[in-house]
Amino acid sequence: MAEHQYVVFLLNKEEFGLNIDTVHEIVQPRKIVKLPQSSELIEGIINLRGAIIPIVDLKKRFYGTSTERLETTRFVIVEVGEWKVGIIVDVVSEVQNFSEKQIAILPPFIQHVSVGSGLKGVGKLNDRLVILLDLALIFSSEEMNLIEEVTS
Repeated sequence: MAEHQYVVFLLNKEEFGLNIDTVHEIVQPRKIVKLPQSSELIEGIINLRGAIIPIVDLKKRFYGTSTERLETTRFVIVEVGEWKVGIIVDVVSEVQNFSEKQIAILPPFIQHVSVGSGLKGVGKLNDRLVILLDLALIFSSEEMNLIEEVTS
């Protein structure tokens, strides 16, 4: 049975997971440069070793509130399509293996009302549930175009 590795992080006291294959690196927060007249989706940009990385606050996207910068806050640099994007998370807690048996696929109507089609499923670990995301599916084509514009 195939095992899948996910980087598990907290947002709003809920556990989320991203497939480790999409995670480029995890970095300490740094100064975000705000872009004039940019979308609410993009908090701004950072310079990461010469690469311009747009930063997105998923807590704002999912819950309507901004992530408070704490000592545990991290930027998770992920590959979304052919672009690198940073997401702000409260805490990165672990890398967790899930067997296919441990991943529950949710009905389409739940996927639609939650976070759009970016909800990949739910990882089950004893009494814990980890919401598994596919960021490439969370962003609309317009938002992906915005990300492309920022990184070009």
